[in-house]
Amino acid sequence: MIPGERSTVTKKRRSEIMGRVGSKNTKPEIAIRKILSSMGYRYRLHRKDLPGKPDIAFMGKKKVVFINGCFWHRHPGCPNTRTPKSRIDYWTRKFDQNVARDKKNIAELKDLGWDTLIIWECEIAQTEEIRNRLRSFLEEGIESNVGLHRHSQ
Repeated sequence: MIPGERSTVTKKRRSEIMGRVGSKNTKPEIAIRKILSSMGYRYRLHRKDLPGKPDIAFMGKKKVVFINGCFWHRHPGCPNTRTPKSRIDYWTRKFDQNVARDKKNIAELKDLGWDTLIIWECEIAQTEEIRNRLRSFLEEGIESNVGLHRHSQ
């Protein structure tokens, strides 16, 4: 394959790939948990009693963190936010539902008095920036759902 060229995979192969996608304990989620632990924070995971089952919850602070995959949650302007070439209607509907559900869950959390922070998968490598952002969110109460950087379009 030529560098930069996207390949089309078979239906069977795509099913295998998608079947391996997990929703809990992903590499990005574990990376964020390690950062939080190194900062001395204690948290709860995947609270089923909160809208959207946040990846990380700080119960006493009423703050939650979602670690979102750019592909599934449609990180605006991110190169990882691409749509497969086959079954475009299916994927468009699927992604629209994911984004709508995310917005609904965040609104419900806000109505319940919870602050939310979204960390995108593509931001995980920026450890120091993530650390500062988490500290600001947890200690200074700064709510930020804006990414650490803008992607060129």
